Amino acid sequence: MQGAAISQSVPNPDGSYPDVSGDFRGQGIANVASGMLQGMPVAGSMSATALVTPAGGRSRLVNLTAGAVMVLVILLLGDLAGFIVMPALAALLILVGIRTFKPELVKMVWRTGPTQALVMTMTFILTVLIPLQYAVLIGVGTSAILFVARQSNKIVVSRWIFTDGTDFPRETAPPRELPPHEIVVLTAYGSLFFASAAVFEQQLPTVTAASHGSVVVLRLRGKEDLGSTFIQVFTRYADELHAVGGHLLLAGIGTRILGQLSATGALDAIGRDNAFAATPRVGEALTRALDSARELLDEGTAGEGE
Repeated sequence: MQGAAISQSVPNPDGSYPDVSGDFRGQGIANVASGMLQGMPVAGSMSATALVTPAGGRSRLVNLTAGAVMVLVILLLGDLAGFIVMPALAALLILVGIRTFKPELVKMVWRTGPTQALVMTMTFILTVLIPLQYAVLIGVGTSAILFVARQSNKIVVSRWIFTDGTDFPRETAPPRELPPHEIVVLTAYGSLFFASAAVFEQQLPTVTAASHGSVVVLRLRGKEDLGSTFIQVFTRYADELHAVGGHLLLAGIGTRILGQLSATGALDAIGRDNAFAATPRVGEALTRALDSARELLDEGTAGEGE
């Protein structure tokens, strides 16, 4: 992980960056082969990178040359190398630290947001107090936890109102309670994963005894995956609508979501005719869902009239 991070922070001479997956594969294969020969696991070194880059290193031959020189020094000049005083090594490490530290990048991360600033500060403090590998693992874990917490609160449900004479919907907040005999088109912004399910459900219009015959069209285009928690939210909301003679329609659902709904039985609870798969033409599935919603609304109104 350290080597991949270094390769993404130091560009190649042509300005490009190496492939991260290639870095992981290369280091993994090298360490497996090294273990077969009783070698030690190794990774990229920021200190070595900070030395060879200003020295004019331009290719992978730099590390091979440095390794060959180190072998010769150890075998032929080992006794002389022992006379290098510790202050000289300390000065070298200080020089490496100064070259590695980039104030402009620290400022950019700090100004990006409180989450990034917290992770950077925590990782910096931990690298001083505990071994580097544990500091990196804690920093990665903290980032994952903060990401989940942040994304779970970023889900937003909006209502689209189609005004006569225009194809462009007007976006507003969804009603607190679902009105009777009305088509309500909802679209969700954000990631639909289990941690955001509760926030999403709270933003749906509440189904009351007065919400007779209403049809809710939920637009899901661009959503690639649903967890079991979200599927339960959909089926629960569909049951609430069915109890008052309403319907839940899903528009623009992808192939994977369609398979999940079918495999879990949620598609039967919602109604197979109430699911409209996404097509390459944006808006086509929503248009079909609206046509079906108008038919269901007319049927419900006619039934109550009789």
